[in-house]
Amino acid sequence: MTQKARYTAAVESAIDKLHEEGRYRTFIDIERHRGQFPHAMWRRPDGTETEITVWCGNDYLGMGQHPVVLAAMHEALEATGAGSGGTRNISGTTVYHKRLEAELADLHRKEAALIFTSAYIANDATLSTLPKLLPGLIIYSDELNHASMIEGIRRNGGAKRVFRHNDVEHLRELLAADDPAAPKLIAFESIYSMDGDFGPIEAICDLADEFDALTYIDEVHAVGMYGPRGAGVAERDGLMGRIDIINGTLAKAYGVMGGYIASSAKMCDAIRSYAPGFIFTTSLPPAVAAGAAASVRHLKTDQDLRDKQQRHARILKARLKAMGLPIIDHGSHIVPVIVGDPVHCKQLSDMLLEDFGVYVQPINFPTVPRGTERLRFTPSPVHSPEMLDGLVRAMDNLWSQCALNRQELTA
Repeated sequence: MTQKARYTAAVESAIDKLHEEGRYRTFIDIERHRGQFPHAMWRRPDGTETEITVWCGNDYLGMGQHPVVLAAMHEALEATGAGSGGTRNISGTTVYHKRLEAELADLHRKEAALIFTSAYIANDATLSTLPKLLPGLIIYSDELNHASMIEGIRRNGGAKRVFRHNDVEHLRELLAADDPAAPKLIAFESIYSMDGDFGPIEAICDLADEFDALTYIDEVHAVGMYGPRGAGVAERDGLMGRIDIINGTLAKAYGVMGGYIASSAKMCDAIRSYAPGFIFTTSLPPAVAAGAAASVRHLKTDQDLRDKQQRHARILKARLKAMGLPIIDHGSHIVPVIVGDPVHCKQLSDMLLEDFGVYVQPINFPTVPRGTERLRFTPSPVHSPEMLDGLVRAMDNLWSQCALNRQELTA
């Protein structure tokens, strides 16, 4: 066997392993039509098309279809063309980028904000750069932090401590065990997207004050969704001023693309100046920045949209609970239904799509621990009562058809 053949065999073996474990991910071809979300067209492998309802999207509020966002993008596209033309340091900084950063700084009541091409890059670039700015930095990371946070912390070459999920006492033990003079940063999330549970923000801020640590919060699944202006859970709880660095996304509730941090002017300037993930990446297209700015601006005042989304999530959870389906309910907008087996999870997903036109992707390891495989529903303000009825009937039918257990999981 040649060396190239060995490479091919190794790649095939890795893919075969996913098939054997029932974890192989299949992408379906869907086409969204403007103004029709959450409806979309599913183009089957044989070329035929079927209308489906998307129940697993992260466009939580339907802002990706909002006229205010589309108008801003059209205007910027006609004014500037398609691409940004380079990195921010070369020619990729435009008035649209500056306006978006000003909107985000205002949203979070911070001195400045810095936009990236994604929240993943924002987390990775920032957390991997901080030890360069703060020599000897120790980062304390929740064990269920997003992969982008884990990767940034892993790559930064500094010291790290991992505390048990939402376990403030364990975090205290770790902080107390380290040199009091060492610079410290606590990295955690406001909403953990797979279970939909909330981080103990106030308790962590109290520990940060006690041990002179910086706070870094990922509000990716909360920005646009919580707080009187949509700045996130920290805003809702009156704690935003106690957070040193806030990470957010423009690709979920805001319906566009990109990520950012909001912090002090000096912190944003330092990350801008030292983070390779920022320095060497082409900036967002101006039309995308314009759409994101319009979305952020709009959601600062559209509380009705947030209220409707939360109401739909509560209704769906209540109805699934009433049928005895094993859902996790921590009071957030995310509705996870535990299946507990990757093969069954994929089968349920396939049957929902084929038989009922319901699109929800299976969530398997390594996104969630083995044995907790699930379907994760994200109801939006634009899901109608009729769509919700159809989903509930489909789940009831398939749960019985597949002879799955009915029980209630407590938060």
